[in-house]
Amino acid sequence: MEAVKHETIERFMARALHDPVRGYYARNIRGIGSRGDFTTAPQLSETPAKAIAAWIARTLRETKNRHVIEIGSGLGTLSEQVLRSLPTLMRLRSRFHLVESSPALAARQRDLLGKKVSHHASILEALEACSGEAVIFSNELVDAFPARVFRKSAATWREVALENAAEILLPPATLPPSSVFTLDFPEGQSVEVHDSYRIWLESWLPSWKHGKMLTIDYGDSAEHLYRHRPRGTLRAYLLHQRLQGTAVFDNPGLQDITADVNFTDLAAWASPWLESSPMADFAEFVRPFSDPADTRFLESAAHFRVLIQKPRR
Repeated sequence: MEAVKHETIERFMARALHDPVRGYYARNIRGIGSRGDFTTAPQLSETPAKAIAAWIARTLRETKNRHVIEIGSGLGTLSEQVLRSLPTLMRLRSRFHLVESSPALAARQRDLLGKKVSHHASILEALEACSGEAVIFSNELVDAFPARVFRKSAATWREVALENAAEILLPPATLPPSSVFTLDFPEGQSVEVHDSYRIWLESWLPSWKHGKMLTIDYGDSAEHLYRHRPRGTLRAYLLHQRLQGTAVFDNPGLQDITADVNFTDLAAWASPWLESSPMADFAEFVRPFSDPADTRFLESAAHFRVLIQKPRR
């Protein structure tokens, strides 16, 4: 895939990750698991599935819903584990929906789960099937969205772009809404804003009428996200090797690119439509369901956070 001259990092990520033909998630993805580029929680342990299933069961009873939506289901491994962990009667009485925009991943989900679930290409399509009432969850969804990158320069924030594979700073312009710009950072600090996720949220939240949503991802609050990280959190993964700096922009379409999630922004962006509970640690969320042998998983869980939200009445 040839680089386009002078493009924002968000545009580069969109092209490298989501191009319908040559993007990372559009290929016959081999990127998840021990033989791929990275490993997600369901590949390490079934503990998160048990914890999520318990949360779903409790929330379905509380909200009196019967529809469950998972957004960005990957290979379908987590969905299969969650379904298996739900109480039998609840599993039979509920309808499970998967939302996946990658045709390659959707095909893998169909192979694994078949007619046990309904498959949808968009969250709006899934919500329409649920009449706007559903319990929703996602795991490592937000970080898959392209991020805009900004750098503090001469006491102002300027967006970072690429020109001939080198970073440049664009002229000062209107900033997207983000909590990072309210904090006091030193000269040269880089930050990421998942503005594409914000725009996506605004496209469907008005259609969600009832239920609760569980968001799990790696990241932190705005105040702690960039501690000891002057170059920000943008990175790539290729064959389980973590790449930073200009190596992030090598091999577009062949390696995963990601950035940590600002949970302060997630709550603020959804506030016109949703009430948010305080951000929680994922390790504490799963600990009641963990096994002493889950050492590797619990170590990785320490980097993840949980956000629970519901529509405003």
